[in-house]
Amino acid sequence: MLKASNLEVVYDDVVLALRGVSVQIPDGAIVALLGANGAGKSTLLRALTGLLDIHDGEITKGQVSLDDRSLNDVNPEKIVTAGVRQVLEGRRLFVELTVEENLKVGAHTARAEMAANLERVYDLFPKLADRRAQTAGYLSGGEQQMVAMGRALMSGPRYLLLDEPTLGLAPLMVEMIRDVIVTINEAGTGILLVEQNATMALSIARHGYVMENGRVVLDRPAAELLRNDDVREFYLGLHPGEDGRKSFREIKHYRRKKRWSA
Repeated sequence: MLKASNLEVVYDDVVLALRGVSVQIPDGAIVALLGANGAGKSTLLRALTGLLDIHDGEITKGQVSLDDRSLNDVNPEKIVTAGVRQVLEGRRLFVELTVEENLKVGAHTARAEMAANLERVYDLFPKLADRRAQTAGYLSGGEQQMVAMGRALMSGPRYLLLDEPTLGLAPLMVEMIRDVIVTINEAGTGILLVEQNATMALSIARHGYVMENGRVVLDRPAAELLRNDDVREFYLGLHPGEDGRKSFREIKHYRRKKRWSA
């Protein structure tokens, strides 16, 4: 199991970004992580994958662990070798390299399995097979997201951490990415899914967490979160309907205090 326990993270020795955060990603499960911008979601992913240093962040309390072995002081390459990979928000491709060259970069810790993993990626994303020799910078946003996910899969991870994989994509592409996430999970990979599209994330997740201001404020099975009135109103744009509000634009100015912050 991959988990964070009572995690506290500070940036630049000043900014407290995570405050006692605890999450668990069991083997073979999809876990959704919801929250507004600035809630601490990306910071949590950086802590899980050893990428805090490059952002001048550090763990000041608590622990990140894999199978009860601490990862607090483990460098990112060893964390990848241990089976934890992250797909960063914004894709972060090598835009001047081809699709296949980008994919092969992801195999640096699993060179012996490169051919088999490359075939697996092309099976998951047939469009990439057709574009394997094309320069990555000329791909559409959805195709670039496929490359980013495929690159992470090239090391055969046990856990895949996805940071906003559907951000800015068209509805049909969102549906395709959703189906691929399910397929990856069905093959045995545990997934931590950070998503603004809460409906999509909770529809495929086993469990979910909601973060606000660096804290976990809700920790429930995904099906329960989908039924939770506060989650429905503040993250799904839905509401009980008693006062006639119709849109998220109206909801986001609504001043009723969330029950978890009462």
